[in-house]
Amino acid sequence: MPTVHGYAATRASAKLTPFSFERRALRDDDVAIDIRFCGICHTDIHLTRDAWGFSMFPMVPGHEITGIVTAVGPKVTRFAVGDRVGVGCFVDSCTTCATRDVDREQYLPGIVLTYNGLEPGSVTPTYGGYSESIVVKEGYVLSIPERLPLDAAAPLLCAGVTMYSPLRRWKIGPGAKVAVVGMGGLGHVGIKLARAMGAEVTALGRSVAKQEDAFRLGAARYIATSDVGSFEKLAGTFDLILSTVSANLDWSAWLGLLGIDGTFVSLGMPDQAMTVSPAPLIVGRRSLAGSYMGSIKETQEMLAFCAEHGIVADIETVGIDDVDAAYERVLASDVRYRFVIDVASSFSAKRY
Repeated sequence: MPTVHGYAATRASAKLTPFSFERRALRDDDVAIDIRFCGICHTDIHLTRDAWGFSMFPMVPGHEITGIVTAVGPKVTRFAVGDRVGVGCFVDSCTTCATRDVDREQYLPGIVLTYNGLEPGSVTPTYGGYSESIVVKEGYVLSIPERLPLDAAAPLLCAGVTMYSPLRRWKIGPGAKVAVVGMGGLGHVGIKLARAMGAEVTALGRSVAKQEDAFRLGAARYIATSDVGSFEKLAGTFDLILSTVSANLDWSAWLGLLGIDGTFVSLGMPDQAMTVSPAPLIVGRRSLAGSYMGSIKETQEMLAFCAEHGIVADIETVGIDDVDAAYERVLASDVRYRFVIDVASSFSAKRY
């Protein structure tokens, strides 16, 4: 098996350094991919710093991967050498299930994460997209439409489908009133998606710093939540609120922004337990929900939707040596709106 070069965190909060490892040999149903670009997700930062307590080291992060097929196994039917493809948050699922649940697989036990996971039935770690190449089972490889550039499409494989999934789950369409809380890597794509579905979109942020961007992305309104009286003005307004923030919120106040039968969906993960009064839920028949990543089926659907509507992420491209600095800028909200690593250029310039 050939040696693959990547960048890894060798321990919690360590700077990423060069790391060589082996990918598995090509199986009958595998696709080998030359990685061109990989988005930087906030999850990469959480996991490399062991923020959630289940990180495995050494760790090669990255689950927003786009690239070109270089080889396929003999039983592969959907892909050929030269195809433009992507890999998202997981590379296998339902490994003990008799039948794959293509609509809910991301929620079921047995999911194999693209990195910080284990190969099915082994103790071999999965390594992600901060590397030259990857080998993935055919059913978990995504086709990237020709209309989508590989660099700006990369964040769609996590950020994009994470926003798309709840918009579809709650049947957002023309006339719906949607709020997006937080205009970061997820939120800015969510505004574009909701607007393309026909919704009236309101962007909610802490200050007016991103107001002009919100309008450019398709929001009809931008509200700074720090403004006195903003919650009173918006009471009972929204059918759906998508919160991308991980802050601990005043849940009663936020639920009060929903109309009758409205739903607040948490996509971020606050570090403290939620304390929610039942009153705002009961009086408006409102719901408080969560949503995770999308299924492979849903992600492919999302890519087709984005190609149809010309939706990609707003990106800043960096080299692999710039990742640690990019992490710090993400934490400082100093990116508009997603960093993407130019993997191919980074590794072609290196000598090992």
